[in-house]
Amino acid sequence: MTIRTTTVDGVCTIEIARPEKKNALTVAMYQQMADAIAAAHDEGSVRVILIHGQPEIFTAGNDLEDFMKNPPADEKAPVFQFMAALGYAEKPVVIAVNGAAVGIGTTMLLHADLVYCADNAMFSMPFVNLGLCSEFASSLLVPLAAGYHKAAEKLLLGEPMSAEEALEMKIVNRILPPGEVLDYAKKQAARFTQLPPASVRETKRLMKAGFRTITEKIIQDEAKSFARMLRTDEAKEAFSAFFERRKPDFSRFA
Repeated sequence: MTIRTTTVDGVCTIEIARPEKKNALTVAMYQQMADAIAAAHDEGSVRVILIHGQPEIFTAGNDLEDFMKNPPADEKAPVFQFMAALGYAEKPVVIAVNGAAVGIGTTMLLHADLVYCADNAMFSMPFVNLGLCSEFASSLLVPLAAGYHKAAEKLLLGEPMSAEEALEMKIVNRILPPGEVLDYAKKQAARFTQLPPASVRETKRLMKAGFRTITEKIIQDEAKSFARMLRTDEAKEAFSAFFERRKPDFSRFA
């Protein structure tokens, strides 16, 4: 089992549980998470969704071997189903991050409501490094949260960011010691079970309504560019270098 889902006292917990592969996400795992969020949406007793990884790592991002065998072709792909379920979740979503959050491990945080991380957490969006481009509205949401120039360091150069930078860039709410992150996130999630659920859902809807249209457009634009760039020679060189454990050579590209 690579995704564990439990529901206790109104909290639906989705655990990424593939530590032997650094919690790298496969197509099957995306589908499991999408289904879990959909089930939580339909279950009246669920008031909040909590997502977390392992004590050592949140996620290394996509499992690149699985990704290359099953590249996302359209919005029916499991990764799109997961991100749509997350982005359109009516109930609040809380995420706890320990260790690395690579690629989609960072971009998914932009669509959550509350994010708490360990002081040893490390975030990165290395899409350009792989010959690709930003995904799931990160080209919109990161500059909105952090400002253009700071976002450029992280998206154009693919620079990693520490927990302190993530807090400064408004990607996370709070930094805690590694052993306290999940417990704190659970306590925050539990607070929603004591609040009027319709009021929480409506307030969340209103907060996101102003950004909904532009966010949807950017996601579609990014998806088209991402799919096109995945077929380019630059991406092929980047992925070949990754699998061959060497530094990519982009010198021949204009």
